[in-house]
Amino acid sequence: MAPVLEKQLPGAAGTGDNNNEEEEGQNLWSSILSEVSTRSSSKLPSGKNILIFGEDGSGKTTLMAKLQGAEHNKKGRGLEYLYLSVHDEDRDDLTRCNVWILDGDLYHKGLLKFAVTAQSLPDCLAIFVVDMSRPWTIMESLQKWASVLRDHVDKLKIPPENMREMEQKMIKAFQEYTEPEDATPSSPQRRAPTAGEEEDVVLPLGENTLTHNLGIPVLIVCTKCDAVSVLEKEHDYRDEHFDFIQSHIRRFCLHYGAGLIYTSVKEEKNLDLLYKYIVHKLYDFQFVTPALVVEKDAVFIPSGWDNEKKIGILHENFTTVRPEDPFEDFITKPPVRKLVHDKEINAEDEQVFLMKQQESPGRTGSGSPRPGGRAVPTAVTSGSPMASVKKPDPNMKPGAANEGVLANFFNSLLSKKTGSPGSPGAGAVGAGVQGSAKKTGTTSNSSAFTSDLSEKQNTEQWQKPGLTDVQAELDRMTRKQDSMVSANNIPPQTENEA
Repeated sequence: MAPVLEKQLPGAAGTGDNNNEEEEGQNLWSSILSEVSTRSSSKLPSGKNILIFGEDGSGKTTLMAKLQGAEHNKKGRGLEYLYLSVHDEDRDDLTRCNVWILDGDLYHKGLLKFAVTAQSLPDCLAIFVVDMSRPWTIMESLQKWASVLRDHVDKLKIPPENMREMEQKMIKAFQEYTEPEDATPSSPQRRAPTAGEEEDVVLPLGENTLTHNLGIPVLIVCTKCDAVSVLEKEHDYRDEHFDFIQSHIRRFCLHYGAGLIYTSVKEEKNLDLLYKYIVHKLYDFQFVTPALVVEKDAVFIPSGWDNEKKIGILHENFTTVRPEDPFEDFITKPPVRKLVHDKEINAEDEQVFLMKQQESPGRTGSGSPRPGGRAVPTAVTSGSPMASVKKPDPNMKPGAANEGVLANFFNSLLSKKTGSPGSPGAGAVGAGVQGSAKKTGTTSNSSAFTSDLSEKQNTEQWQKPGLTDVQAELDRMTRKQDSMVSANNIPPQTENEA
């Protein structure tokens, strides 16, 4: 029996070793399969989509290109496509998130069918972009584009049970929001745990919360928030205006269960925060930034944080407006300042201008201008008294010549004062002027004016009662002069005549 037992013991031991090897092999395969399945489930999902809506010029393309890390200065048209690179550092996994930017013209809203289908809708995030540099357009823009998205979702004809499931998912995400400081600290990009050991108490939704549930997460992005300082300077905006704007936007966010973030590409404000919140909503990355409501140009309110009571804090600062007042009544569009352009004055051709001046009635025949209201002195009418004196005869005696000169001088004065054509010396004056003009040429205007002035003074001196006696004496001297001249002109007698 002993040998039999010895033979059986080694056999029994060999069977046990084979069973252990088989178990180890099964455990190895199961561990490999579990690892593969874990890796496949932990990989970043592909096919996520971001839908961008907003007015023309609100900065949609510029904002997403900045998040992409590219400089994009071209304006898109129709339906524009970009993508964001999403990297999970913990798993060393990389994927792309599709970005669809719809044109600001409602004419192109039909292109949404190429970006969003009934199958891809659950993997979408809607972003409504509004322009803070034009705050009077914010609420109208939000209502318009939310209506466009709602109409498109209704046209997809998603089964009611699927749509109800998506809506319930949104409600649950809104209710289960927790403050980041209460969350488990981890890597910024570490994905949040899908289930927790402790269940938080779920509070019921407010009266005006998620009344317009689209079934997908929604985010409101205010761009160009650097224009807050410009609004304060140029349009006299105060803190009350910005609180009123924020109040209306936050109430809109409550209706759609949306988050709110203020950004500025120019100052690179909240851009990194926007990217982290997007990947948090689409890929369940851990998000650790709390709500920011202190700075009026850097507001951030995550979905699920806000409620009516928190919005009511803004209403405490209202003094000239009530919270229920219409948005467009308080945030009005400033009047358009019309630029007044001065009329362009075209200078006419030089020759045309000169022809007009020549043909104008204020011109003389020679084309020289004649100033109105002023008499132009002439060289003939107002010569100097000395110019009208006769040149003395060389044959006359010196004494007689002096007397003749004086007589002619005073006669010229008397004839000019009386102005009678037949006054003595008138002819002599004319002859004297003509003779002097031939010899000396035309006198200047300045000498003529001086002569007129001296002549006027001399004539005023002669305006005295004894003027008739002076006239008689002058006549006597003239007759004496003429007789002496005639005597000198008699030729001497010759010898034959004698």
